[in-house]
Amino acid sequence: MRFISPKTDFAFKKIFGSTESKDILINFLNALIYSGASIIQDLEIIDPYNPGDTISLKDTYLDVKGLLNDGSNVIIEMQVLNIPAFEKRVVYNLCKTYGNQLDTGEEYRRLKPVIALTITDFKMFEKTDRYINHFVFKEKEKLFEYTDEELAMIFVELPKFPKKLEELETITDKWIYFVKSAPSFEVIPTNLAEIKEIEKALNIANLANLSRKELEEVHKREVFLEDRAGQILLARQEGREQGREEGIEQGLEAVQQLIMNN
Repeated sequence: MRFISPKTDFAFKKIFGSTESKDILINFLNALIYSGASIIQDLEIIDPYNPGDTISLKDTYLDVKGLLNDGSNVIIEMQVLNIPAFEKRVVYNLCKTYGNQLDTGEEYRRLKPVIALTITDFKMFEKTDRYINHFVFKEKEKLFEYTDEELAMIFVELPKFPKKLEELETITDKWIYFVKSAPSFEVIPTNLAEIKEIEKALNIANLANLSRKELEEVHKREVFLEDRAGQILLARQEGREQGREEGIEQGLEAVQQLIMNN
């Protein structure tokens, strides 16, 4: 067996955002947002993935959106590349989703909470070794929460997750390991198959179950992401080199100015 990587945005949407994925997404969200507690009982996947969908390579990310049984909205995004201003995009999409709930003239009490769950294949927060971090509005000094938890951001940083297959204990561990390591599997691991939703997700991710068109889409997205990663790396290297050159030039100008003053 071979499996597509859930870290590829196309694959992520196919696995978690398909019409057949509701039970998978419920289990996944309960694991990552509520530590495995069955808080989410039902949801509706907004704009689900369908095999006939055509996805442009200009779409640098694909998210999955759901409407929970309590009326809350959730945005789930898998981000492989650490692109400039990514953290601002997360906040923007969160606030945009919150604001778009109301039409002109509607009352604010109709607003429902929005949760942004973001999985990254890079480190975002160097100040902590925690691989799951929750952010909500809190008072700055006393750290008590705002009256209602209207907006929440949850980040899962895959590079910080240290556990090996035999070390997985919780359902949260197993889902994170699935997202991080699925392409390395030759068979469905027994301890992951114990969770029927993860087993179903792996069957969806099985290359043998993809159409020719979907296989081509997976390949195109992987090549696109590799190219983008190379472009970002080159831009950063050029930026550092330019910074060094500017620093040397500024230093020479400062020395020259000191000589002239003396």
